[in-house]
Amino acid sequence: MQKYPVADILDVCVEAGRVMLENGAETYRVEDTLYRIAKSYNLVYINVFVVPTALILTVQGEDGQDHTELLRMTDRQTNLEKVSMVNDLSRQLAQRALAPDKVKLKLTNIKNTPRNFSTWQRNLAIAFACGSFPLLFGGTYDDMLPAFIAGGLGHILFEVVNDWTNVSFFAEMVASFFIGLLALLFTTSGFGDDVNIIIIGSVMSLVPGMAITNSFRDLMAGHLLAGVAVLAKAFLTAGAIGIGIAMVLTFL
Repeated sequence: MQKYPVADILDVCVEAGRVMLENGAETYRVEDTLYRIAKSYNLVYINVFVVPTALILTVQGEDGQDHTELLRMTDRQTNLEKVSMVNDLSRQLAQRALAPDKVKLKLTNIKNTPRNFSTWQRNLAIAFACGSFPLLFGGTYDDMLPAFIAGGLGHILFEVVNDWTNVSFFAEMVASFFIGLLALLFTTSGFGDDVNIIIIGSVMSLVPGMAITNSFRDLMAGHLLAGVAVLAKAFLTAGAIGIGIAMVLTFL
């Protein structure tokens, strides 16, 4: 097997970790993938430490010298397709290691892969989902259209405010307040039966379901720091939603 500089291999591992963390991968999955990539290049003494906002990778070269690289994360979104693509790439490397520059090019292509659906298609799908939840929670067909409108517009507002302020807590609070206000206006004007059912269905797009699931998965895997961090963020999101809705319910 051809020998490559340890620094180039570290760059490959860290870039793979960046793509995975940026797109919502669990920390245990990132650690396992980075370990397998480093192992495919015959590196030894591989230690990977990942939390939702950073990753640290330490390996040992043939000269016995330790090499460490740290990456600080700021942006996070959800695109599990890219996570799957990096996993597939790591499996290819386990079978046959490629030159680091070729792997970097593949990772760049994965990072720049456009979403399968446009923004308006995703927002429309979210609106349909929100409009379906009232039936699940015991509402009536009259509650579906108000939840459809409130949920869709609320999520659009969340994305706009989040891009503008880069503070997800504030964006979630504003969006939930807007959703609650719309639901209240709809029911007081006779458009919809149960304001509570409409609100619950409409805010489902903001509920941090994936974060809660990932946090418990990390906790069960023994990644206590990462699990608690993700769970804390999920609780903050739930708190923001609750504050926004509570501000509206004071008008009742």
